[in-house]
Amino acid sequence: MKLLFALLAGLCIVTTVQAQYTDTTISPKPKREQVYKIKPWLDIPLTAAMSGWTLYGFSVVYGRDTVPFAELQALDRNKINSFDRGTTKNYNTSAKSASDYFFYGSMPLPLILLFDKKIRRDGPRVGLLYLEALSMTGTIYTLSAMSANRFRPYAYNPDVQLATRTRGGARNSFFGGHAAVVGTSTFFMAKVYADYHPEMRNKWILYSVAGAATLTTGILRVKAGQHFPTDVLVGMAIGPVVGVLVPHFHKNKNKERKLALYPNFQKDATGFTALYKLGK
Repeated sequence: MKLLFALLAGLCIVTTVQAQYTDTTISPKPKREQVYKIKPWLDIPLTAAMSGWTLYGFSVVYGRDTVPFAELQALDRNKINSFDRGTTKNYNTSAKSASDYFFYGSMPLPLILLFDKKIRRDGPRVGLLYLEALSMTGTIYTLSAMSANRFRPYAYNPDVQLATRTRGGARNSFFGGHAAVVGTSTFFMAKVYADYHPEMRNKWILYSVAGAATLTTGILRVKAGQHFPTDVLVGMAIGPVVGVLVPHFHKNKNKERKLALYPNFQKDATGFTALYKLGK
């Protein structure tokens, strides 16, 4: 729509000039503005550093030593806040498997954006932003898990096999990584598509679907006994925030200008051409 108005305005200007002057100069076609602005000197090293830390962090939190049996025996569910306490009785392997489908399925999901012509032209740019968002979520998660050392709910459950309760990963309850990753991925998709299609109505549908996927993942993790409700609430907050803010802070602010002025130089006449973008 913006391009259409620009072309119509250009045709009107050229027609008016031709009617008044015999010698005219037509300005070259303006370069297409990028939706997102990348700073290679910052974004590439930052993404590489966060990706490297995420890989290292995962090797640490999932490579912990087994939990001593004496430490398990010392766990007391009555010391857990009342909001989370009931989750210590949860352990559902089907719910865990379903949450894994959401987790692993969400990570490559933004590839669907490449079916859109506008987004496909900026594929590498959008891909870098997505990697930056995922690595940021991974960095925050691993730092939290390494410092909190919170036991998962199933560690308190005597009905769960001892081999499961004593795993090193039993200390990685805070915060909900599955919900955070699904939130980052789905909200990133919604934000990017909305930015490339500002004329789209009912954008709330995109964010509602993203929110539903994130919420479902969180519920499944609680039902599975993998996380406390407070864990998934934090993950459900961090994931979407990262997924939205990373593309938001890279958005080319020039795309938001409704009024644009361009210099207009002609023989015996100078001035400006004003283009106003209608609509949202």
